[in-house]
Amino acid sequence: MDLSTLRKAPGSTRKNKRIGRGEGSGHGCTAGRGTKGQRSRSGSKRRAWFEGGQMPIQRRLPKFGFHHYGRVEYQVVNVGDLERIKGDEITPEILREAGLIKKMSQPVKLLGDGEVQKAFQVKVHAISKSAREKIEKAGGSVTLL
Repeated sequence: MDLSTLRKAPGSTRKNKRIGRGEGSGHGCTAGRGTKGQRSRSGSKRRAWFEGGQMPIQRRLPKFGFHHYGRVEYQVVNVGDLERIKGDEITPEILREAGLIKKMSQPVKLLGDGEVQKAFQVKVHAISKSAREKIEKAGGSVTLL
């Protein structure tokens, strides 16, 4: 067996529908376009959003919302979650390995929900006031990246 003997499976392909090739073909006359109207004519083009002169949907619906392009989206970690981590140093790499954050490309913010028993050396991009107080009260330190 070699590549020259390969054939398509019977019934796997069909002949192209040749429209507009006479009445006997079954697709002659109007060539499957129906009768009359803009879409039956040659060269007919309509924009995808055109609704036949009706007020288009993008004008019927009200505008809303605002996107602040300067906004920084943080990945949030609570101080109560730090107890799961072995060792006393906390960095974004260690949080990623522990599964507390998903992306290394996005900055990390530490929030103050939960309690801390161990003294951690924390290096994150942002931290809330309550989280900083809890870590320093437990004997740890905070460094911003």
